[in-house]
Amino acid sequence: MQQLTLLYKVYTGHDPLTCESITGSGSNRQYFRLTDPDGSTLIGVVGTSRDENHAFCYLSRHFVLRQLPVPEVLAVSDDGLRYLQSDLGSVSLFDALKTGREAGGRYTQAERELLRRTIAELPNLQIRGARGLDFSNCYPQPEMDRTNVLFDLNYFKYCFLKATGIDFHEMKLEASFQLMTKDIVEDPQEAFLYRDFQARNVMLDADGNPWFIDFQGGRRGPIQYDLASFLWQASARYSSDLRKELIDVYIKSLKQYTEVNEKQFRKRLQLFVLFRLLQVLGAYGFRGYFERKKHFLESIPPAMQNLRELLSSEDGCPYPYLREVLTALTELPQFAEQKTEEVKREDGYRTTDVNVYNPHPADGPATFSKYDGKGPLVVKVFSFSYRKGIPEDESGNGGGYVFDCRSTHNPGRYEPYKQLTGLDEPVIRFLEDDGEILTFLDSVYRLADAHVQRYIQRGFTSLMFSFGCTGGQHRSVYSAQHLAEHIHQKYGIEVHICHREQGITQTLENPGKAS
Repeated sequence: MQQLTLLYKVYTGHDPLTCESITGSGSNRQYFRLTDPDGSTLIGVVGTSRDENHAFCYLSRHFVLRQLPVPEVLAVSDDGLRYLQSDLGSVSLFDALKTGREAGGRYTQAERELLRRTIAELPNLQIRGARGLDFSNCYPQPEMDRTNVLFDLNYFKYCFLKATGIDFHEMKLEASFQLMTKDIVEDPQEAFLYRDFQARNVMLDADGNPWFIDFQGGRRGPIQYDLASFLWQASARYSSDLRKELIDVYIKSLKQYTEVNEKQFRKRLQLFVLFRLLQVLGAYGFRGYFERKKHFLESIPPAMQNLRELLSSEDGCPYPYLREVLTALTELPQFAEQKTEEVKREDGYRTTDVNVYNPHPADGPATFSKYDGKGPLVVKVFSFSYRKGIPEDESGNGGGYVFDCRSTHNPGRYEPYKQLTGLDEPVIRFLEDDGEILTFLDSVYRLADAHVQRYIQRGFTSLMFSFGCTGGQHRSVYSAQHLAEHIHQKYGIEVHICHREQGITQTLENPGKAS
């Protein structure tokens, strides 16, 4: 401590007002926040490895020169065991995602935006950060090689797989590991591999922008590793949809810095997801089974669920014997996937026999609605004039969709179309040549399709769509007719059409309905 405050005095010209110990990472480095009399702060770091400290300081200075979002190293002691860096504050991405993480991976839009920003910034560090970088300064070695990969795979074998007691053929497994290692290192990339890219190592400024720390273990390596490491972190419980979204964000950002073969990138990403899952299971096994640390034992079930999901994909594990072993591993009683059984409630409602949704397991089973399973679905589509009011839903359910067509180009303003309707060829040609109504209906179709499909799945009986315009004659009639025909053609269900102001009704029959 005394030597750190001395370094601070040499750098600033005076003693710090306070020197407060702060929680660091899982390494043996110690962190302190040193406060200046004017209220400004710096972070002091005390490490036990000169080589590790040197790697961080070199990388930080290189990244700062490239204007990357990392802390700036301000001063280093003569013995290389202490250094001062700029203070990025106290809020990490891990802290900011706490609520979503504790909700089992149900992240809000604000939390998702933080994730998108972080993932979008990663290629900047990996690609631009590698330019001009002397990888010989990296610690403990300059690049990921066969030795690294085989070490991690055997870490999984000895610290996790063997600890479960599962039977496997060691030589066959070793052959799979050799093939996997060859595939991982076959495509050397001139990129910076962060190695420990996780939410704890991302700090957020006041505007929610990400800044990266603890990259001293970085080296030259494949960019897919960091993405897999972040998105498949077991405790984060990112949903499949969120992962897909963030992968798309990453690829879009990556294209700003280098050419990307998306198909090849995604295929190699699957390989690194598999590798990363085996790697973390090895760590969880050692820290959990052997060191008996509760946090790591609790991390095993979500990690096994990630592995189970990966194996459900045809390309999830391209090594037959390894797939066989991992599948058997996920089926062990202690790792068996928990099933939610149907329950009967005291209020008389029961849970759905076939749940068409994908609820979060923590929510338990859904109750069975009295409207479920009645079927078949009948859709009613109206056109109307806003001057005469919105059509009433006579089903007794109430509601339904009401779309306002008045923002689109109105053929009723032109003399040739004043006496025609949206069913007449000249009006249809006018609207479709103009094209505005087609863009409008594209959005309507997407919304209607999702709703109709779900109502069919649940066995609901009634759904209503209404289209209004000024006179209920042109745009609303065209839109109602086309949505009705779209639904009937796509789903083959009964659709009732009512052009209210024109006194026109029509029924498009369900082809399977008995006559």
